[in-house]
Amino acid sequence: MIIKLTILLLFFVVMVAVGIYARRHAGSVDGFVLGGRSVGPWLTAFAYGTSYFSAVVFVGYAGQFGWKYGLASTWIGIGNAVIGSLLAWVILGRRTRVMSQHLGSRTMPDFFGERYGSRGLKIAASAIVFIFLVPYTASIYNGLSRLFGMAFNIPYHWCVILMAVITAVYVILGGYMATAINDFIQGIIMLAGIVAVIAAVLAGQGGFMEAVGKMAQIPSDVEVTMGQPGAFTSFFGPDPLNLLGVVILTSLGTWGLPQMIHKFYTIRDEKSIQTGTIISTVFAIIVSGGCYFLGGFGRLFDSPEIYGTDGSVVYDSIIPFMLSGLPDILVGIVVILVLSASMSTLSSLVLTSSSTLTLDFLKDTVMKKMSERGQIIVMQLLIVFFILLSVVLALDPPAFIAQLMGISWGALAGAFLAPFLYGLYWKRTTRMSVWASFAAGIGITVSNMLIGYIDSPINAGALAMVAGMIIVPVVSLLTPKPSGEHIDRIFACYDETVVIKKKHSLEEE
Repeated sequence: MIIKLTILLLFFVVMVAVGIYARRHAGSVDGFVLGGRSVGPWLTAFAYGTSYFSAVVFVGYAGQFGWKYGLASTWIGIGNAVIGSLLAWVILGRRTRVMSQHLGSRTMPDFFGERYGSRGLKIAASAIVFIFLVPYTASIYNGLSRLFGMAFNIPYHWCVILMAVITAVYVILGGYMATAINDFIQGIIMLAGIVAVIAAVLAGQGGFMEAVGKMAQIPSDVEVTMGQPGAFTSFFGPDPLNLLGVVILTSLGTWGLPQMIHKFYTIRDEKSIQTGTIISTVFAIIVSGGCYFLGGFGRLFDSPEIYGTDGSVVYDSIIPFMLSGLPDILVGIVVILVLSASMSTLSSLVLTSSSTLTLDFLKDTVMKKMSERGQIIVMQLLIVFFILLSVVLALDPPAFIAQLMGISWGALAGAFLAPFLYGLYWKRTTRMSVWASFAAGIGITVSNMLIGYIDSPINAGALAMVAGMIIVPVVSLLTPKPSGEHIDRIFACYDETVVIKKKHSLEEE
């Protein structure tokens, strides 16, 4: 217990110290929200990765989908690395940085407002972010409860409060730069931790080949495979179609999440984007691939302890039970690993929520004359508000909020992905198509939550994203073209960039 508590205390001290160090970068709104748009590739890539993978992935998703799909759940991690990281950086990275800097936009709602010349879109996007990020923030705490109970016998509510206080302190003190530096430290812990945990768990099962052999003997409980053994070690698992839905939501979904896209706003230059692409992809392969690979062996730990009172599997119990037999030092590392993943995601979410509400709603409507210092103070107060609200929801989540937590990712990505992506590349994208995408993304996910006409929130979220990709071009072609003058101004940034790059090339020759 002394070892585990020492590791935990050291972790918290470092987080707060980074917040104090980063205060000098948080004197302006751009510094507080974007790190002055001067963050290097390593910090940006790790910030992207740690915001991507939280306790929800390590404890919830890895346990749930590893149990359902066996070793084939590793495809989710591969999809996260290739689609959610590599392609996201390649397709969105440079154009997001160039256009957002050209428009002076600091948040995704601000981007929609400037790109499509609509104050209404900006306010609507801000409301969507607020409504769906707060419950998502609350869900971050859920993965910690059983791990802390297993490692420290500390009541869940004290874990939540302590984590919230530490996160609030360093984000308020240092803004985005404190978040980015801490994300880098937390990312190193996640990389080392997941490798050590996988090695220890497999060693406890007699090694990799022995563990796979045991998995191959377990009969499937999915109708598609008719209960035959070997499904959990097959290439695409016992249920390939639903597995594909998970891959789409958890991989393509990042393209429309404001807290993820925000990282491209902050990066220093285009060369840094190329470096960051490689770093981010490798990080995702190790962390996400490792999490789902580990969860794929969950069936080997079938025990009464992972079942609820109604006889159903409690998915959040699977990973903690798998790790409960590890040595104290490894349990301490696991707790810090999950805490790192959770705090990095939490800090990103509260900074995104507070900056969006301050810059895109309050300053645009009721507090138009707010000074630079006033904006920072309001954001700091809202960080406290968002964290307090998420703590209240996490400590006693009502049924509706618990459902909303599961669909928030799908709702945000379903609403934002298509208009953001088309807005970066296609001049013909219209304002009405963005409204249509907002309505479809929110409509599909929320109506499914209330009526349940799609078999799972995961598939509903994937459908919402695909629907947006179809709706935006169709509505754009059926509605009047945007003003040529407005479009020329928006896309001039890319032409200017090309000219500058050619000029530098000629000078080098």
